[in-house]
Amino acid sequence: MTPIRIVIAEDDPQIAEIQQRFLQRIEGCELVGIAHGLTEARDLVEVMQPDLMLLDVQFPDGTGLELLRQLRARNQHTDVILVTAAREVTTLREALHGGVFDYILKPLVFERLQEAIENYQQHRARLHAMESLAQPELDRLLQRNSPSGSTTDPDTRLPKGIDALTLEKVVAVFTDSQQRLSAEEVGQQIGASRTTARRYLEYLTTTGTLKTDIHYGGVGRPERRYGVVG
Repeated sequence: MTPIRIVIAEDDPQIAEIQQRFLQRIEGCELVGIAHGLTEARDLVEVMQPDLMLLDVQFPDGTGLELLRQLRARNQHTDVILVTAAREVTTLREALHGGVFDYILKPLVFERLQEAIENYQQHRARLHAMESLAQPELDRLLQRNSPSGSTTDPDTRLPKGIDALTLEKVVAVFTDSQQRLSAEEVGQQIGASRTTARRYLEYLTTTGTLKTDIHYGGVGRPERRYGVVG
């Protein structure tokens, strides 16, 4: 297997060191450079032409999203995984528009980075194996990630009553919040009824994206509240 050539772009030297040590534990990775600023990161990409960059969002001299836009404007083929503390939905949307492969929230956990790298390795392997486009193979390639970010059977489809667009809205609510929320609160945020929100919340619980616990208030029935796993 040809190693994936990776650049780390992270302004905090200690966090960059942690990422470097994590990559050393993942088979098939070759770290070709570490940048602590955007200019340095841009130069590294241009000179080293890495397959993948682990990119932070906040830098003293700008944002990683600005660098992402510049790379795409210059038709650079380096793929990007954001590793960031930014929890704003607007940041996630801009990152998705920029074509990031994955979005990992800090503090970085080894297993989550390993999962992202392995997904990327499998994605590249499928892409390189394709000689021509056929819809089934194309669908498998583009459906590489489940809503939870974990690897699933590529032929898996969403169950009846679960719409991908609404599901994305529900996931985005928890991308921007670490609080435990009720179905009614989530419904208010996505513009849907409590019943609809609960259907999606229960689905995300079965996929392992969310976990649920019971909140016992002073009056009335116990209330189920949902939060991000971990």
